[in-house]
Amino acid sequence: YDHYLIEQIRAGKDPEIRKFFFLLAICHTVMVDISDGQLNYQAASPDEGALVTAARNFGYVFLSRTQSTITLSEMGTQRTYDVLAILDFNSDRKRMSVIVKEAGGNIRLYCKGADTVIYERLHPRNPKREATEEALDVFASETLRTLCLCYRDISPEEFEAWNKKFLEASVATMNRDEALDKVYEEIEQNLILLGATAIEDKLQDGVPETIARLSKADIKIWVLTGDKKETAENIGFSCELLTDETTICYGEDTSALLQTRLENQGNRAGSGAHSSLRMNEPFFQGSRDRALIITGSWLNEILLEKKKKKKKKLKLKFPRTAEEEKKQREKRQRAEAYKEQHQQNFVDLACECKAVICCRVTPKQKAMVVELVKKYKKAITLAIGDGANDVNMIKTAHIGVGISGQEGMQAVMSSDYSFGQFRYLQRLLLVHGRWSYIRMCKFLRYFFYKNFAFTLVHIWYSFFNGFSAQTAYEDWFITLYNVLYSSLPVLLVGLLDQDVSDKLSLRFPRLYVLGQKDLLFNYKKFFLSLLHGAITSLIIFFIPYGAYLKTMGQDGEAPSDYQSFAVTAASSLIFVVNFQATLLCFQIGLDTSYWTFVNAFSVFGSIALYFGITFDFHSAGIHVLFPSGFQFTGTAPNALRQPYLWLTMVLSIAICLLPIVAQRFLAMTIWPSESDRILRHRRQLAAEEQQWKRRPSAFQRGISARRSAYAFSHQRGYADLIASGRSIRKKRAPLDAVLGSSGP
Repeated sequence: YDHYLIEQIRAGKDPEIRKFFFLLAICHTVMVDISDGQLNYQAASPDEGALVTAARNFGYVFLSRTQSTITLSEMGTQRTYDVLAILDFNSDRKRMSVIVKEAGGNIRLYCKGADTVIYERLHPRNPKREATEEALDVFASETLRTLCLCYRDISPEEFEAWNKKFLEASVATMNRDEALDKVYEEIEQNLILLGATAIEDKLQDGVPETIARLSKADIKIWVLTGDKKETAENIGFSCELLTDETTICYGEDTSALLQTRLENQGNRAGSGAHSSLRMNEPFFQGSRDRALIITGSWLNEILLEKKKKKKKKLKLKFPRTAEEEKKQREKRQRAEAYKEQHQQNFVDLACECKAVICCRVTPKQKAMVVELVKKYKKAITLAIGDGANDVNMIKTAHIGVGISGQEGMQAVMSSDYSFGQFRYLQRLLLVHGRWSYIRMCKFLRYFFYKNFAFTLVHIWYSFFNGFSAQTAYEDWFITLYNVLYSSLPVLLVGLLDQDVSDKLSLRFPRLYVLGQKDLLFNYKKFFLSLLHGAITSLIIFFIPYGAYLKTMGQDGEAPSDYQSFAVTAASSLIFVVNFQATLLCFQIGLDTSYWTFVNAFSVFGSIALYFGITFDFHSAGIHVLFPSGFQFTGTAPNALRQPYLWLTMVLSIAICLLPIVAQRFLAMTIWPSESDRILRHRRQLAAEEQQWKRRPSAFQRGISARRSAYAFSHQRGYADLIASGRSIRKKRAPLDAVLGSSGP
């Protein structure tokens, strides 16, 4: 810290320095409690807590507060001030103020807020205006979040007149917030600027690398933030969403492009069908990278969501005629169609950009942008945030991810997934998300296949039993087929299967595109599974049927009875579907390195379980105990001792599996997928992985002239809580452990 500043504070010669730190210590809604002699601050946002702690470290310590007073320690001297009013923060005001009555009877308003709103309310004569502007530019070059501090003196007469309006607005039963904001606006005028503060919003580790990998995976990244435009732009450069080669389009450029597109669409709509072929032509020509940066005000104007304040007027309402009602309804329909077309054009334009940054947006606007993408692009959306202002966005998206941090746990409690660092998102999507998609697709395809192969045998058999509803298998086999005999392999495929390792999944993000294009399970794959199952069922039924026609066993017994046929068909089916699970799991090639004991146990264990249960159910002992439930007495031991039946099963299994093995071998050799090519060189890639290092970030501080801005929480502070006299629940972790120890 600056030792000169400490000396000036102790000397007390500059009253402006005292007012500066006094404002930080008194203008806030922080709550305090004392635990083991330590002051623990509880703030609505981490920035507010950091500023109060900074004032404390420079000798202006916030000690306690009541409903109408606040107690400070000013360089060791304890003083109590009367708090006459707290003008709380909200996302529209972007500032907060307190009105304090000092010991001498002077009434003073202290205010802090974003520079965009503070500079509009400054007194014409402000000697520190230019110096503060220069300081803000310096802070901007360091990408710090800034805040302007100011004050004004209020006469007792002016305060009394204003306080009456304030009390009336406080007890208003309708539109209370709007009434309070209007009253606040009257008193927050002609402010005297004291200076500016700056807080470093440190970027988490791995953010640029994570965004770069997600971009390579063809994932569109939109940044929705409440910070001002300059801050959002700095965030884009620091995250490498924006580069020096990126062409940036702002709100005014976007509005002009959309207006031109709407006019062209209107002209083409009336000129015939031939000109409509170019309705979906791109907004931008060329292959340059483009980014869209748009503020919340421009967003409302572009999407025709601008709020219209309705003035209440006493009007005499006359009943409308049917024609008037029809005209009014058609007018609303045209307006709605125009609005939808405008919004769709905006989404199309934004999707042509490499990155989209929406700044100065409210929580409602964040949710609205997510809803527009869901509505017009039919895309799967994921929203990630760490604060209460991100809750609406997280709930609106298909997948919500909350980051647990100092912003609180609201985002985490509203999300589907939560973690502590943004960089973990790449493993969630590129590794676990991709594996989950592959596993689920294989599970569904195999599940449909094995049930089609099992069920359609009954249809073929019905042509030979006179459609008598007699089953082709034993009743107990039908009962246990999906429960025990074929469930374990497909479950392990759905739980543990992976085509490439996690390191290779992160190194080659393009593998993620497979799921975005929905290549592993769609209508085509479903009907292929149906066809595959139908062919398997034909082989399982007709090969044993043909083999059993007019045959005789080695001992003179005829093996062509119904029960022996049922056992042969069932045994062939169990072998085929379990080995098919093996091929499905390892369709990347026969030389895969992912064959494990668990997979082997699931396949051969299921086959062994089938034979064990079948021999038990076909034994004479269980038939004696339950004669009506077990009627295949001795069938399995008698049938399976015939080599002829084993050759029949081998033939059925070979005809079912060999074409699939050949097809997948040829596909891997002639038309290899991205994962096939990676696995083919996996040893070489593993060796390179040992030498590969994370590339350094291209962003450096001090090279940008874009101004940053202080980010308030989008929720109101504790002003209502303080004014009501209630207390808040204590937090577990003391703020001092995070923000620093007590000052002098």
